[in-house]
Amino acid sequence: MADLSQIVKAYDVRGVYPDQLDDGLAELFGAAFVEVTGAEAIVVGHDMRPSSPGLASSFARGAVSRGADATIIGLCSTDQLYYASGSMDLPGAMFTASHNPARYNGIKMCRAGAAPVGQDTGLAEIRALVEGWLAEGAPASVVRPGHLTERDTLADYAAYLRSLVDISHIRRLKVVVDAGNGMGGHTVPTVLGGLPLDVVPMYFELDGTFPNHEANPLDPKNIVDLQARVLAEGADLGLAFDGDADRCFVVDERGEGVSPSAITALVAARELAKHPGGTVIHNLITSWSVPEVVREQGGVPVRTRVGHSFIKQEMATTGAVFGGEHSAHYYFRDFWNADTGMLAALHVLAALGAQDGSLSELVSSYDRYAASGEINSTVDDQTARMTAVHEAFAKRDGVTIDELDGLTVTSADWWFNLRPSNTEPLLRLNVEARDETTMARVRDEALALIRA
Repeated sequence: MADLSQIVKAYDVRGVYPDQLDDGLAELFGAAFVEVTGAEAIVVGHDMRPSSPGLASSFARGAVSRGADATIIGLCSTDQLYYASGSMDLPGAMFTASHNPARYNGIKMCRAGAAPVGQDTGLAEIRALVEGWLAEGAPASVVRPGHLTERDTLADYAAYLRSLVDISHIRRLKVVVDAGNGMGGHTVPTVLGGLPLDVVPMYFELDGTFPNHEANPLDPKNIVDLQARVLAEGADLGLAFDGDADRCFVVDERGEGVSPSAITALVAARELAKHPGGTVIHNLITSWSVPEVVREQGGVPVRTRVGHSFIKQEMATTGAVFGGEHSAHYYFRDFWNADTGMLAALHVLAALGAQDGSLSELVSSYDRYAASGEINSTVDDQTARMTAVHEAFAKRDGVTIDELDGLTVTSADWWFNLRPSNTEPLLRLNVEARDETTMARVRDEALALIRA
C-alpha cells in the first residue's frame, strides 16, 4: 500500500513516479478531491513531464467517477491552471513537480477561484479518504458519472495577463528568456508575442528530463547560461522560469541576478500607484527594503510566514493588492490572489521600458541592503541546533527574537531567520545587514553554531 505520509506535503502532493505516485493513485486522488470539495465540475492541467498526461487523465477519470464534469486544459503552466480555475470559477488540479528532477511528479490543487488547498484547507481530508480506499477498496462509481471535455486556455490566459499590464507602448527591449525546458517554453511565445520585444529564447523545447539544467532559477548554478547569454547578446535583461513557470527570476543587463525582494518592492510600488493606500503582503525573509518601499509609497506592509497558503490567506483577509516572497513567488489580487511569475515579468518589462535607464539603475533604489541568500545546512537534530542559536543570541543586548516562522533574530543593523525544512534534515539560514562586512560576520557566527 502506498505510504501517503511520504508524498502528501504541506501544500501539495509530490513523489517519485511510479514508485510513490502512479496512475491508479492519481485516480483515487481525483475521486477524493471531488468528495472533499463537493465540486460538480473541475479543471485539470499538466506540465511537460513524460508521466504528466497519464496522471492528469487518471485524476480526471477519478473525478468523473464521482459525478463531476472534468475539463482537461492539457499542457499549461501552474499559473495558467490558476487562471482557468479563477476565470471558470472551478476547483482545479495541476500535475507538476515544479523544479524537482525528472523522476518526480505531483499535484497542486485549488478550490474554485484558485483558492489554495493545503493541509488545513482540505488536503488532510483528501489524504484520509485515499488512505481509507487503499485499505478497504475504492468506492463504486456513482450512478451518473460526469463528462470529460478538453479546452485550450493559453490564448485567453495571455490576453488576460496583457489586460493587467500594458507594455504595447514601451521602448523596444531585448530580453533573453531561459525556460529551462519547462512550461515557459509553452507560455512565453503567446504572452510576449507581438510586443515591442526582441525575445532571445533559451531551452524552450518542452522536455521533462531537463537536459540542460535543473528548472530551478533560485539555485545560482542554473542561471549561469542565462547570465552569459544576456552579456553575449547585449540584452536589456534576462528572465528565467522554473519548471511549471509559476516563478520568475530576473537578471539585469550586467548579467547580475536581481533579488526577488527588489522585484517585490518594484512591483509593490507599481501596484500601489494603481491602488493608493493598499496593503502589500511580504514573508518574513524578504528584505527590509520591501516594507520600507511600501510605506514610502503610502501602502500598508503586512508580514507573514513563508509559504503560499499563508500569503494567500493573508491576502484574502486583508484585501491586499500584492504579495511577494524571497523565493520569487509573486501574488496579485487581480489574479485571484494566486502567484504568477509571468505577470511579475510583465511589470518589470513595463517599468524598464517606460524609462531610458538600465535595469540595474532602476532596481538600485529597491535593493538597499547586503543579503546572504538562503544557505542550507544538513543537521542531525534540527531542534537542538535551533535551540543553540536561540540561546547564543538571546543573551545579547539590543536583540529581539520572534518565532512566527522558525527563529528570527533582529538588531539595529542586521537580522537573520533560521527555519527547519519540513521535508529534509536541513536548516535554512537567511541573513541581511546594512553592509556586507556585518552581514558576513553575522552569517558566519550563525553558521558556526548551526554546524557545530
